[in-house]
Amino acid sequence: MKHDIKLRVNGDVYALRVDSRRTLLEVLREQLGLTGTKEMCNKGDCGGCTVILDGRAVLSCMMLAVEADGKEVLTIEGLAEIGYQLHPLQKAFVDHGAIQCGYCTPGFIMSAKALLDKKPDPTPDEIKEAISSNICRCTGYIQIVEAIEAAAKEMRGAT
Repeated sequence: MKHDIKLRVNGDVYALRVDSRRTLLEVLREQLGLTGTKEMCNKGDCGGCTVILDGRAVLSCMMLAVEADGKEVLTIEGLAEIGYQLHPLQKAFVDHGAIQCGYCTPGFIMSAKALLDKKPDPTPDEIKEAISSNICRCTGYIQIVEAIEAAAKEMRGAT
């Protein structure tokens, strides 16, 4: 069965016709061409598909697109500033060696963004809790936590 939905994705409004069984992940990647949101486990176990929906981090592989009707979605593509300047989180991940293969990085960054939007000065334990649904097979989590701490500091203007 097909449904008409509207999504605001990265500031742009889309009117879409979607199958009732399509996930938000599938719609973002296949209909909107936003491939920064990664398809990994498709079981909600890895966090690679994390996006921000109405201000909170969600696993887009576990949400039907029709459930997102009328909502605001932010993907990794929406973080870059005008002129494609990296967001402080993206820059910190590069600067702190928190990226190796990079496949899981968008999910980590989006989880961190949702945290920092609510808590600009998180403790290391709060950061670890916020990224606990994300899995990386390449790099150490220490660099990821350090990158998020550095980005938080920069975003607060405390650098």
